[in-house]
Amino acid sequence: IWFGFGISSKIVVAVTVAIFPVIVNTIEGLRNTDPERVEMIRAMGAGRWETFRRVKFPSALPFVFAGLDAAIVHAGKIVPLSDIDLEQRQAALDLVHDRRSDGYDPLERILELFAGVSVEEEAEEPYLGLDLGERLARRIVRGDRNGLIDDLDEALAAGHRPLEVINRFLLEGMKTVGELFASGEMQLPFVLKSAETMKAAVAHLEPKMEKTETSKRGSVVLATVSGDVHDIGKNLVDIILRNNGYEVHNLGIKVGISEMIKTFEESGADAIGMSGLLVKSTLVMRDNLEELERRGLGAVPVLLGGAALTRRYVESDLRSGYSGALYYGKDAFAGLDAMGKIVAGEEPPKPDSYRRRREEDEGERDLPERSPFVENDNRVFQPPFLGSRVVKGIDLGEITPYLNLTALFRNQWQFRPESGESDRDFKERIGHVLRDRLATARAEGLLVPQVVYGYFPANGDGDDLVIWEDERRNQELTRFGFPRQREEPYYAIPDFFRPMDGNEVDYAAFHIVTMGSAVSQRAKELFEADRYQDYLLLHGLGVEMAEALAEYWHRRIREEWGFADEDGPSLLGLFRQKYRGGRYSWGYPACPDLEDNETVARLLGASRIEIEVSAETGYQYQPEQTTSAIICHHPQAKYFIARKRRETVDVEG
Repeated sequence: IWFGFGISSKIVVAVTVAIFPVIVNTIEGLRNTDPERVEMIRAMGAGRWETFRRVKFPSALPFVFAGLDAAIVHAGKIVPLSDIDLEQRQAALDLVHDRRSDGYDPLERILELFAGVSVEEEAEEPYLGLDLGERLARRIVRGDRNGLIDDLDEALAAGHRPLEVINRFLLEGMKTVGELFASGEMQLPFVLKSAETMKAAVAHLEPKMEKTETSKRGSVVLATVSGDVHDIGKNLVDIILRNNGYEVHNLGIKVGISEMIKTFEESGADAIGMSGLLVKSTLVMRDNLEELERRGLGAVPVLLGGAALTRRYVESDLRSGYSGALYYGKDAFAGLDAMGKIVAGEEPPKPDSYRRRREEDEGERDLPERSPFVENDNRVFQPPFLGSRVVKGIDLGEITPYLNLTALFRNQWQFRPESGESDRDFKERIGHVLRDRLATARAEGLLVPQVVYGYFPANGDGDDLVIWEDERRNQELTRFGFPRQREEPYYAIPDFFRPMDGNEVDYAAFHIVTMGSAVSQRAKELFEADRYQDYLLLHGLGVEMAEALAEYWHRRIREEWGFADEDGPSLLGLFRQKYRGGRYSWGYPACPDLEDNETVARLLGASRIEIEVSAETGYQYQPEQTTSAIICHHPQAKYFIARKRRETVDVEG
């Protein structure tokens, strides 16, 4: 098979036409290969297959994949689904999935669709027949900066004022981007590519504006609430709002309501936006709304977003207790929609009338000191050592098999399967992005995995877990308090350890894992440089690599502790707790007190791997890509929810 190395473009086109029948025969030969008789991996390199692109086959080159187990593709050639003609897309998908019928062969249909198309026609096609305004909008949608400045200068030379170019043409493109994102036709990484192009366009036009002109449509104060260091969601909202004409005062992380109010009043902003990842952050948001009311600012429009929030919690519980307009931000474009309504002066959403809010009356509940549903005769496994140890120099190749690809691809990177695409095919399609990003991170030394972990004698004492200095149980090192379920089975984490009033000592394991500070610093630099797509991909990779390291080291602990043979048969099962015991991280419902992060760090000596945690960090670990856990060996120790006192619950009413 010819790849055309070192051959000029004209020769490539000529030879392509000459060998086209051979290419078709090659594809048909691959399709007819019997996989049961021929043990081979059928793969073709597509990164240099300009021969195919020169005759205007679909950008994804789906016909190359017919009958292949793998294909090498050029990541830079991948385009949004919305950029491919619907008829071409359908024929390509039919070929990939081998959907044929009597009188219909998708390969023949593709040959018909691209018959006679030339190189020049491919280059001009995206903007063919478009006037200047449509061309500018199209460049924003495509995230195409090639020729952008020339088009902008042409618009100015034609008499359009800079602000008119932004409002009439560029923002029309961003509006289309939002619509494509909402319909699933464009995924977040491509949205960010469009935002980068919009940023470049506005940066070119702003110096040419009159002093009295402004491209700002409105203003908002954004912040991650006090006690929370997670900022990826807030920063995505920042990106989308800024590149749709809004002024954003991004205050960063761990921001108290007083600072938000001060910036709001000084800047004359139209709204306040609060973000947070942790369950605890939802309670901080509620307290912040109450403080706004107390200070006479209950009319301020507020946007709320974060992984722990639900529409029900915002639109019933919180909205019913706040007099101003309150908006739930499911994603960055929901924030954009909310700001549009706020600036336009539209009527704010009303609280749901069929729901009510109440707090549990805990004084009437008679809770057991220990769950009667937890077995006390389980085997107590002896740990390999007592105390803590530091582990460095872990190869990334040991960690990557434990990556949760669903969490990375869908939640962090926000890619979505195409219509009819299986989960396996989806992950294979996005896999090249992961490989590229991992290779870059490895080459630049951005991921530096380190672990501090250990085993300690322990016993349960009601809702407390006592950590002993040694197995004689004469001296307490520390105690951890945990909430207990208010209904059966009345679980609390200390129930999974032998009771303190018995004559047996039990053991708890703890670990803190980190990917180091380099990845956080690099992500910050990318955001500040308006490289939004790279920022999203690197940040998400760092977060999920830290989670993968936690999963990997939990496995190592089970091996050392002597019960890894009870693990499920696959790595996928580990994400569903198919192993003996459980791992609980602080900030989640079973152990919500972030203050305990500092206790764990002190217990393990986390400063040895440069981990910081204190009241100044909101009791969250620095660097950001760091997580800790307590690990129990009891077979009943699995994920559960236990609410603390005075937590709000949702009820029908």
